[in-house]
Order: sequence, then C-alpha cells, then structure tokens
Amino acid sequence: MLEGLLIGLSTAFSFTNIAMVIGGCLIGTFIGMLPGLGPMSIIAIMIPIAITIGDPAAALILLAGVYYGAIFGGSTSSILINAPGVASTVASSFDGYPMARQGMAGKALTIAAIASFAGGTIGAVLLMIFAPMLASVALLFHSAEYFALMVVGLSAIAAFAGTGNVAKAMLMTVAGLMLATVGTSALFNAPRFTGGIMELQSGIGFITLAMAMFALPEALYLVLDPERSKRSGDSGKITNLRINRSEARQIAPVIGRQSIQGFFIGVLPGAGATIASFLGYAVERNIASAEDQKMFGKGSIKGLAAPESANNAAATGSFVPLLTLGIPGSGTTAILLGALLALNITPGPRLMIDTPEIFWSVIISMYLGNLVLLFLNLPLIPYIAKILSVPRNFLIPFILFFTLMGAYIGQNNSTELLLLVGFGVLATILKFADFPLPPLLIGFILGGMLEDNFARSMQLYDGIRFIWERPMTMGLLILALILIILPGLRNLRVRAKQRRGVSTPD
Repeated sequence: MLEGLLIGLSTAFSFTNIAMVIGGCLIGTFIGMLPGLGPMSIIAIMIPIAITIGDPAAALILLAGVYYGAIFGGSTSSILINAPGVASTVASSFDGYPMARQGMAGKALTIAAIASFAGGTIGAVLLMIFAPMLASVALLFHSAEYFALMVVGLSAIAAFAGTGNVAKAMLMTVAGLMLATVGTSALFNAPRFTGGIMELQSGIGFITLAMAMFALPEALYLVLDPERSKRSGDSGKITNLRINRSEARQIAPVIGRQSIQGFFIGVLPGAGATIASFLGYAVERNIASAEDQKMFGKGSIKGLAAPESANNAAATGSFVPLLTLGIPGSGTTAILLGALLALNITPGPRLMIDTPEIFWSVIISMYLGNLVLLFLNLPLIPYIAKILSVPRNFLIPFILFFTLMGAYIGQNNSTELLLLVGFGVLATILKFADFPLPPLLIGFILGGMLEDNFARSMQLYDGIRFIWERPMTMGLLILALILIILPGLRNLRVRAKQRRGVSTPD
C-alpha cells in the first residue's frame, strides 16, 4: 500500500492532474448548483473530452472531480431555493432551507461546505485503507440483502414526520411506492399504470417529482402569500456566516458518525449517496434527544450536517466496487464504468496490481479535490447566499425557470412539464393539509429498487425462504423492525412522563 501511495502521489501531483482536479471540481460544483442537470448528464457529455486527453489517470481524475464536485455543490440549490436537482441532496433541504428562510443562509452553506469536506476527506482515507478488503465484503450482498436494506431505509420514514404525523408520513410513503410502479417493469419488461400514455413507459422522472414536491410549491407559496419572504428573516445582508464553538461541538460527532456510515453504505453496489443521506438524517434524528428532535425539519444544524457528510462520504465509497470489482454502485458510477472501458482500463481486482498509478492517483486526487472544493466554496458563500436577497418578483420566475428547465432536461419530453404542474399543485394542497412531502419522494426513490430486488430474490429462492435462509437479510430486517418500534416506545415514554407531570400536585 505504501508503494502504491508513493506512485499515486507522484501521479496526482503532476501539473496536468492538479489542473484536472481543479477543472473537474469547478465544473461539478457549477453543474450541481443547477437543478435538473446533475453529475450523470455532465459526465456523459464529458466522456468524449476525457478520451481525447489520452492519459487514463488524468481523464479519470477529471471525471471523478466532476462527480464529487456535483455532490458537493448540489446542496446549494437545495438550501437556497428548496430545489434539489440531485437525489442525494434532497435530505439537505429538510433543514437547510428552513435555516435559509430564518436568515441563516450563510451559516447553512458554511455547515454544508464543512460537513461535505469532512465526509469526502474521511471517505478518501477509509477508501485508501479498506478498499481491497471492502471489495470482498461488497460481494456478500445479493438481491435479498439489498431488499432488506431498502426496507431499513423505508422503516426510518418516521424520522421525516413531525410530531403526530407518523400516519400521514406512512400514507405519503405508500403514495411514493405506488408512483414508483408507473412505467416498464424491469422484471416483466411490460408497461404498467401508464394510462396508455407512451411517454410514461419509462416512468416518472425523479427530477420532475423532486421539483414538484419542493421547488414548485415554494414558488406558489410566494405567489399566494406575498408577505412570506418578508417574514423569512432575509434582510438583504448576508450575516452570521461563522459557526461558533457550541455549534461546532454539536455537529462534530454527527459528521464523524455519518461520514463513516455513509462511506460503508456507498461501498455497497446499488446503495449510493441517496440512501446514505436519507439513512444519515434518520439515524441522527432517532438518536437525538427529545429537545433536539423537535428542531429537525425546522432548521436543525445536526439535520443539515448529517446528510451532507453522509452523501459525500458515500460518493467516495462508491469507487470501491467500481475500481476493485468493476461493479457500478449507481447511475453515475455506471457512466464512469463506461468511461473506464472507453479508456481501455479494465476495473477489477487486478487494477491495483497492473495499473497502480491510476488506482492510487484517483484516491489521492479525491483528497486534493475536497481541499479545492472547500477553498473554492467558503470564500464564495457570501455571494452565493445573496440569491435570497433577490426581490420576490424576480425570485419567483427564477425558481419557475429552473424548475421547468430541470424537469424538461431530466426526461427530454414535454409530458414531464404537465406532470410537474399537476404534482406541484397537488403537493401545495398536501402542504396546506400538513402532509409531510419528503416520505413520498423517499418511497418513490426506494420503491423501484425494493421491487426489483424482492422479485429477483423470490425467483432465486422460489418464495420468501430467503428471509430466514440468509442471516444477513434476517439481521437487516430485524434492524428495520427495531427502527419502527423505537420511535413508538419513545413517544409512549414521553406521554407517560407528561401524564405523571400533570397528575403530580404542586
């Protein structure tokens, strides 16, 4: 490993490769800030450019920089205008946007930048130490384990519900799971629930649904309630950029825990940064004190730091199965796999032996890239946050433009615009009725993977025998059951204390 590190250092610190790191991070950050584009689109566009570079190490460093740069920058639109264009930054909007509306946009962006840097850095260190060993662990996960992992993700839905809203959250989750069934089934290769509309055969686009659930209702709220922006605490001056010692002490353990958890989730092929961010948020809310739990969803710094550190660590962790096994862990890493093959690089166990300069230089460049991203983003925070000081008359068209553009680019058909408007109006009504919207999107994201892995496991084992025949699957399902029961027990304990408090005489 030491010899590989030295080779990686000499390769990564060449002038060309440092330029590739900086260029990739700049492009990725800018693309991540624009709702609707995301790393998949830009990496696909940049593959021909990467091939023309000639040097496989430099090309991969550039594409990797674009990938984690987009994850790093994707939180900006989530925090400022509640328009998460990348699935892995949806959870960042749950507390980041409320902070922005309370006049703490600068602080929210600072926390996001620091948590992202820490998550990416810890992920890079863990990747360097554990990559070969984790590759063999990742192979132990089959369809049954992935099904159980999706159940764990869905069992944490209660973490995204407000007090007394668990039933509503469950209902929204079911609605999300139902929406995930629209389109051609991967198992039967036949369209379902499309209503005869040809454009729905590929399913409802994630970008369309994300924009409809978060960005469009916000624009409609600003139209329906002109005083909303005045009450939000945005005075035009961007202040309060720094985090104090007390806040640093609060988020430090959160960042540490979720960076490690996020990395190990990212290692699993098919899991990725999205599940890592949702689980990170859910875990931190469930282990928080009753007082801290009340702040989640209303501007909690822990609720922002958790998904930001988890998704960046997971983005780094996703390179473990890609480089050591040649297995893509997400849509973005699948495109990166195509780029590797186009560059005549065969990922797998022999990559570290045959071309150590490529393997180790990519890992070293990830650490450099996180430094570059931190130094690029922190000085720009006061200027980026000024978007909230834009007058409402200009801000509404701005949100609507990026919402419509993101939905259209996502699927490249006009039907998505009709779906966007329809779901957006429905989401606004649900918001007025105090239904939590995040569970619907989580159900939609996890629904397809849940169905595919469950059906595949049923075929392989001719029934549900895989639940008790595979110990790891059983263990994950027991964990899911605990996650469902614990919040209920905690609520019962709180109510019991309240009843004792009421019955106790003065």
